[in-house]
Amino acid sequence: MATSVSASASNRTERQDHQRGELHGIRALWREFTAIAFSSYRPELHYMRGPGPAWRAKHGERAPNE
Repeated sequence: MATSVSASASNRTERQDHQRGELHGIRALWREFTAIAFSSYRPELHYMRGPGPAWRAKHGERAPNE
């Protein structure tokens, strides 16, 4: 009888450890998703769109492809 009690306790502990592992994975996935989905970085706002004011001051107002 003692062996069946310890075996069931062992199974319960393994099951709880497995559930904790799954919960940890779900939490990590959720944190990663929210970090990416709600990031304030928008690279299209940082792309260069042509010569800036310093280049124009040095070379004149005319851009090279005009």
